[in-house]
Amino acid sequence: MKPITLNKDAKIYVAGHAGLVGSAIVRRLKQLGYHNIITRSRSELDLVNQAAVHAFMREIKPGYIFLAAAKVGGIVANNTYPADFIYQNLLIESNLIHAAYESGVKRMLFLGSSCIYPKECPQPMREDYLLTGPLEATNEPYALAKIAGIKLCEAYNRQYGTEYVAAMPTNLYGENDNFDLQNSHVLPALLRKMHEAKERGEDRVVVWGTGTPRREFLHVDDLADACCFLMSHPENDGVFNVGSGQEVTIRQLAELIRDVVGYTGDVHFDIHKPDGTLRKLLDVTRLTNLGWRAQIHLRDGIARTYEWYLGNYQKARLVVS
Repeated sequence: MKPITLNKDAKIYVAGHAGLVGSAIVRRLKQLGYHNIITRSRSELDLVNQAAVHAFMREIKPGYIFLAAAKVGGIVANNTYPADFIYQNLLIESNLIHAAYESGVKRMLFLGSSCIYPKECPQPMREDYLLTGPLEATNEPYALAKIAGIKLCEAYNRQYGTEYVAAMPTNLYGENDNFDLQNSHVLPALLRKMHEAKERGEDRVVVWGTGTPRREFLHVDDLADACCFLMSHPENDGVFNVGSGQEVTIRQLAELIRDVVGYTGDVHFDIHKPDGTLRKLLDVTRLTNLGWRAQIHLRDGIARTYEWYLGNYQKARLVVS
């Protein structure tokens, strides 16, 4: 199948352009030569407001949409504000998807999350494992909203002939990540903790758990490249897992980060703290069969992320979910 030719002058709306994923998509589009990229801040366009979204879409009439906007947060936030997570995310995606259809947008990419898969999902997780078991309770409202977004895309494709595809990324990291120790994920949290321990001359960093759980990580620039690849590929329906296909233990991750940061102290694993899920790996066969593979090795990606963190230290320390 021949790739779709995207007009370099076409209007491309990136919803959620200020976040980790959206900002990476904007960077990649610019690298590929697309210059008519439409963005709106939250103060300029409230995506929860249906009337505002429909008015914006009628005015702008974009040719393509990357839907990376979402209300996101860690376990504490998901447990504390479950109604906000399901309500706001359902509104954001339903407003944008329906307004896109009414405005004649044929091609859209919807960004989901690997949390859509069942808590006790077989590993590696394939796309067809969706809706085969109960979800993880701590982020069920968010996961249900993302599943609804996938099904919205599939329903509009079936009923209206649109070409809306969904990308489900693994654990992401990179430029513009969240380094707030209360809300961030394991990789940025460890990077910040080791950097600060190095700066303070501390002799050890404590990591929760045994270090044995295995995780897959993908640099956000690889995700952005995959999103642009999918947008220009003839495959026009369904869900695509996006990951590196590689996994490391939390202990191996900690050692990599220690090496990159140049921290010489000890890494202590507090075995009295919970490990969480022991393994979480996406099956990326469907996407690799189309011809796409991740290019950024984990150590190189960590080094790039650390370089960005050092250059944006004050900003990074203040990032919250």
